[in-house]
Amino acid sequence: MRDSLVKVPTAAWYGDSELELTFPPSWEVVVCRMKGDSTPPITEETMRATFTNPIGVLPIRELARNKKEVVILFDDISRPTQIEPIVPYLLEELWEAGVPHEGIRFIAALGAHGALNAMDFRKKLGKQVVASFPVYNHNPFENCYFLGNTSRGTPVHVNSEFMKCDLKIGIGSIIPHPLTGYGGGSKIVVPGISSIETMHANHSIAYGLLEKEPDNIGRGKYEDNPVRLDVEEAARMAGLQVKIDAIVNTRRETTTLLVGDPVAELAAGVQLAREHYATKHVSDIDIVIANTYSKVNESLLARAFADQLLPEKGGALVIISTNPAGEAVHYLLRNFGKWFGGKLWERPTALPPRVNKLVMMTPFMDRASLDWIAPVEEVVWVQTWKEVINHVKMDYPNGARVAIIPDATIQYFP
Repeated sequence: MRDSLVKVPTAAWYGDSELELTFPPSWEVVVCRMKGDSTPPITEETMRATFTNPIGVLPIRELARNKKEVVILFDDISRPTQIEPIVPYLLEELWEAGVPHEGIRFIAALGAHGALNAMDFRKKLGKQVVASFPVYNHNPFENCYFLGNTSRGTPVHVNSEFMKCDLKIGIGSIIPHPLTGYGGGSKIVVPGISSIETMHANHSIAYGLLEKEPDNIGRGKYEDNPVRLDVEEAARMAGLQVKIDAIVNTRRETTTLLVGDPVAELAAGVQLAREHYATKHVSDIDIVIANTYSKVNESLLARAFADQLLPEKGGALVIISTNPAGEAVHYLLRNFGKWFGGKLWERPTALPPRVNKLVMMTPFMDRASLDWIAPVEEVVWVQTWKEVINHVKMDYPNGARVAIIPDATIQYFP
């Protein structure tokens, strides 16, 4: 397919608009859309029916009877989930059960990410929820209760406020993940509200087995995934009773909602997600345009996915990031100085093997943000699309075959 003009989603959580990309007429442009790209959003009737018929557990209104302290975990601003439209249906279930208003609190399941502010809370939950209920950040360095070790040896330390509650619910989304295969399900607990020690141990399972079990770890790899299995065991220990998960399109709209037992609803959701996020692999590509959107503040995910389209001889990779907040703080994986970083931080020393040129397009330049993408001196920084074209066409004066990935943070190749 030839396109001289392509629109990609941009500015997640900051206006959600479209960015227009134009190309020289001699270039052949292939848009690699995921299969669920144009899936329409879920209807109100379907969303309500989902709460009425959960997977593997009683309806929340039944589980909530006689409960006095309810905790609702939610994923942070680094995830695409639009939680505000979901919360009223959940609260309706709790009111029907007679849960007291003062017994409800929300906790941002940050994992090792930096804390959210009230503006972020309102983006995720809506103004009314933030005004009506206490909303807290998880602290991975303090106030985590030790529950014991998983069968894989991970010490499980979980948010103490969460453990004090007698009904534990989470809200998130099922999207491809580089370690557990898919996000969603029990990940709202580990790493969501676990300690930095727990996260380190769980992530280390993946880092230790990437070479030994490459078929079990990575985007879209669900069955026999040791990291996922460890996460689910830890969440069972912590007592997570219900998980609400969205599957989203490339406008961050919820197209499917799943409610139920955290393990069972994830298993059901993955069967849908596999098809929904699947993207056809293309070959003979000179330039890959990797747009970041759903996880706009984790550009590493785009780089680690998009370079698979480049040939062994190499090509150009363009990453588009329009997030004014910059890359996510990550206390486990990023640096915090010239020589120091989190327990799993590794300084990038070279461009990926298939990337001959890496162009980073962002109107918000931040040199420190490249600490998990590539050596800063190897990256071409630009602020506009016109600059991108000017840089890459120097290497392809006679035309190029270009692949565009509309959201390289959540798509995957089966």
